[in-house]
Amino acid sequence: MNNTQPKRYGLSKSRILLHRQCPKRLWLKIHRPEMEEVTDSNQTRFATGTYVGEIAQQLYPDGVLIDGDDLGQAVIDTQAILAGEKRPIFEATFQADGVLIRNDLLLPVKDGFRMVEVKSSTSVKDYHLTDAAIQSWIAEQANLPVTRVEIAHIDNSFVYPGGGDYQGLLHYADITEQISAMKAEVPDWIKAARETLSGDEPCIAPGIQCDTPFECSFFAYCSLSVESTDIYPPEVLPYGGTLAATLRAEGYTDLRDVPEERMETWKHQRVWRATKRGQAELNPEAGKLIAALPYPRYYIDFETINPAVPIWAGTRPYMQVPFQWSCHTETAKDVITHCAFLADGQSDPRRSFAKSLIDAVGTDGPIFVYNAPFERSRMQEIAEYYPDLASALQAAIDRIVDLLPIARENYYHPEMRGSWSIKSVLPTIAPDLAYDNLEVANGGMAQEAFAEIMQPETLPERRQQLHNALLLYCERDTLAMVRIAHYFEGGA
Repeated sequence: MNNTQPKRYGLSKSRILLHRQCPKRLWLKIHRPEMEEVTDSNQTRFATGTYVGEIAQQLYPDGVLIDGDDLGQAVIDTQAILAGEKRPIFEATFQADGVLIRNDLLLPVKDGFRMVEVKSSTSVKDYHLTDAAIQSWIAEQANLPVTRVEIAHIDNSFVYPGGGDYQGLLHYADITEQISAMKAEVPDWIKAARETLSGDEPCIAPGIQCDTPFECSFFAYCSLSVESTDIYPPEVLPYGGTLAATLRAEGYTDLRDVPEERMETWKHQRVWRATKRGQAELNPEAGKLIAALPYPRYYIDFETINPAVPIWAGTRPYMQVPFQWSCHTETAKDVITHCAFLADGQSDPRRSFAKSLIDAVGTDGPIFVYNAPFERSRMQEIAEYYPDLASALQAAIDRIVDLLPIARENYYHPEMRGSWSIKSVLPTIAPDLAYDNLEVANGGMAQEAFAEIMQPETLPERRQQLHNALLLYCERDTLAMVRIAHYFEGGA
């Protein structure tokens, strides 16, 4: 007779949340951790959350941090602090029913404590409520008198005054009532997580849970077991979500098999034709629009950084602060020069960015961008902050010509797969201008590179390497616009 008891797995709030997103994700995290692939975006999100938490702690200078990786000792230290004079506690650690939690902020009030979870988002999300329900249930089981539960999230109307003053950065939302009923479900969540961990690998196909609420770090592993025959799925139809869902429900997995009469708009018809034929469609109207524009022509692109915690006075949380531009100038057909600006990362880049850009684009000629609302908004924001530059910046804004709508209205290649982003369009027109051989290959990587340049501990050699990589990447973007414009004009 086998009297072996099933293993009782220790849990944490994070593990329960993984199980709530997808039982298979938790199972893999514990039993197949070697299959995990943590992406740069995940790392950035973790780092942002950690830093916002550190800023929250700085707002309570009389607080005490329960530090260290020994969680058993952290539980003991928490109880010791609670037994003394009441004061704010950071990373207070509690354990109940084999579940361990660490609380971001525990703030003393008359009859107990406010339990605060600090988040780097700008509003309360549904998954925050699940998070807080687990936290408060465990704390209460550990006999902590919790009088109120709050989510402290970023207030994106906060304007940083400078000098390290972040009072007002966080908004405290009382969610005590919202999670009241949810707390009763926590024991069932714990039980379900343990049952999953005690069994075999769950058989769960990839789906919406793979990136809701967060991108799953086991997606590559799970995708390996899924054989897909979708070469050009109906989802490539632009703004065609309802139609695509209907077609898939009817059994269509490849757009080329769908009858033409099912295409509801002229855009869908064009995508269908190009995909069916396996070749691009270019409306000559695109070339006529560009050919009508005079020289000199300027092709510009910006790179920005949007820190959750503002760095420079006069900026807001997550505000897109431009630190780099690239400009290709075409004075006559195929007579092209290039210039660029890249901030040093040691001071507010906005004024130097704007003044150098104004000099680069002169006073006459169209200024090509790809997705004008982005560049236009950055220039308007700088104009509002530096009134003496406003007139010149507004004059430049008035000359902007957006290549994106020209492309969207007049061009499609099957390999764009429903996207008109510059990185989808460019390989179909100028495959020699690839991004995959660049150290910095997209906007997210550009932000990370500049953030590293800004760090005081970054060595000069590394800073120069990142500087060169950023210049090359941004130059590639504006050269891409030149090539796209020439391709369209040649088809006029």
